[in-house]
Amino acid sequence: MATSPDPNSIHWNASKLAFIEKSGGFSISYTPWLRALVSDISLAYISGYKKLKNDQTIAGSLRYFSLGNIDFTDDQAQKITSFSPKEWAFDVAYARKLGEGLSGGIALRYIYSNLTGGVPIQNGTINTHAGTSVAADVSAYYRRDIEVSKKKSVLAFGIDISNIGSKISYTDTKVKDFIPANFRLGTNLKIELDNYNTISFGADVNKLLVPTPPVYLRTADGRDSLDANNNKIIQYGKDASSTSPAAALFSSWGDAPAGFAEELKEFTYSIGTEYWYDNQFAIRAGYFHEASTKGNRKYFTLGAGLRYNVFGLDFAYLIPTTQRNPLENTLRFTLVFDFDGLAGDKNDDPEKTE
Repeated sequence: MATSPDPNSIHWNASKLAFIEKSGGFSISYTPWLRALVSDISLAYISGYKKLKNDQTIAGSLRYFSLGNIDFTDDQAQKITSFSPKEWAFDVAYARKLGEGLSGGIALRYIYSNLTGGVPIQNGTINTHAGTSVAADVSAYYRRDIEVSKKKSVLAFGIDISNIGSKISYTDTKVKDFIPANFRLGTNLKIELDNYNTISFGADVNKLLVPTPPVYLRTADGRDSLDANNNKIIQYGKDASSTSPAAALFSSWGDAPAGFAEELKEFTYSIGTEYWYDNQFAIRAGYFHEASTKGNRKYFTLGAGLRYNVFGLDFAYLIPTTQRNPLENTLRFTLVFDFDGLAGDKNDDPEKTE
């Protein structure tokens, strides 16, 4: 969130790109997802940037999520058809320095989500289709040179509100779902130990800016209690079906059924550290925490990075803290390409300059 800018900053905090030192570059990432459960789900991501001036940068990215092959069945468990659900999102972003050490950024996004392939539901009475949405991210980044124990250091802060956009629907009914608008706040401290060694410490806090589902009143036999209009009766919380995405950005801070205590559980926390040797080799470690009642994602991450002229390679491995977790054995691979490094290679070879 507030780490040093790189080609992937468009996803986490686009405003950081205003401070990127290279003139241009791109990265390609691939993640086999939920490998402990299935073998055909994956997430691919490509992003790139180009500096326009010393204080402005544009960027773009494409994220593609393949959910593997799924068999669709009817109410009698008879197979109807097979389909490979898929989702993708295309982003464009602009970042600009707003002052000494301060920058702002905005990213615009188009989302396409095809989960059913048009297969009807509820005995063919409701047609389905791909869901689409548009959204925007607004972000800011601040960095300042300081000294820590007489060593040159950089202290940075970042804030990002992402996926501010329209609801999404997969049927012809009026039922629409919120896309995952998110608030993210982070800080990072980078310390130059000497001419060859640097170490960074970072921390992020996240919260979804969507309504918390209410708790409905149930009868003694476990069924939903209904009012005179055949609507479910809310026991705790609020009905957010008519809440707009813009209103949810504010109401989501205080709509948890169990009050403030539950609201705090909706925050996720992550910390991490990164060590670089001579800006060529890196090792990384981190931890992510989510409340047990809000998803229960808790895991450590280990990673390494390598940089050499034109390209770099990053690798990460996810280690859940609970046994039999579907996130077991999750691997992430990223290739980073640097246009400045390519230009450097050309200038170093006299035959390429003629």
